Amino acid sequence: MVETSTSDSAIHISDINFSFDKLSILENINMTIEQGDFAGLIGPNGGGKTTLLKLILGLYKPQSGTITLFGEALKKQRKIIGYVPQYANFSSDFPISVKDTVLQGRLGLTACFGFYNQQDKIIVDKVMQETEITPLAQRPIQSLSGGQMQRVLVARALATEPEIMLLDEPTANIDQRAEKDIFDLFKTINKRMTILVISHDIGFVSDYINKVFCLNKTLVCHDSTPVTSDTIHTLYGGHISEVQHSHHH
Repeated sequence: MVETSTSDSAIHISDINFSFDKLSILENINMTIEQGDFAGLIGPNGGGKTTLLKLILGLYKPQSGTITLFGEALKKQRKIIGYVPQYANFSSDFPISVKDTVLQGRLGLTACFGFYNQQDKIIVDKVMQETEITPLAQRPIQSLSGGQMQRVLVARALATEPEIMLLDEPTANIDQRAEKDIFDLFKTINKRMTILVISHDIGFVSDYINKVFCLNKTLVCHDSTPVTSDTIHTLYGGHISEVQHSHHH
């Protein structure tokens, strides 16, 4: 069934199909994320989660189907998306500071590399304060811990002043305490923007998200469908001893 799009829908995906070299990755995906949602996307490795994010980002083109952001075609709206990748693509010996990394978020908006205006600097200072990395401003990024690096990537995404934030397993490489701190930060950010996060930790993210999508090539469940042991078995092909999952509407 195709979900009905409204102008309030931050992300509306209709009948998306996507393949790599004739290998089907996503089939008949229909999903709607409303403005202000904190949505979670779960599922096994190879289930298509990162591919779906890249389709929303416009990095891949579907074989069929449409994606709209706030009712507008994707190509018109790409600049309203902030993206935090699972891994940072920086060479370990690349000589760049924390502040310069966050400033990269302004590239293509008002700035070209090395030339930032006063407004760019005000925005960057503000998001560094919000993500609590101001004391790290002049540190080289290769000296950071996993949790610190993740905050830098979040700040860089926030510097684009997005209306939608896409997060690809943002806590995959950090410890449990740092994970909670990062998700508390996301909860604050969610007050002003829509968030879609990929996560493997179903029990943990259920304390934060208000909507869940379970993806394994197709959408196994979504919205208010309870995640049961049968759903998990269908998704992961095995037994997971404890899954806590709640919805708050």
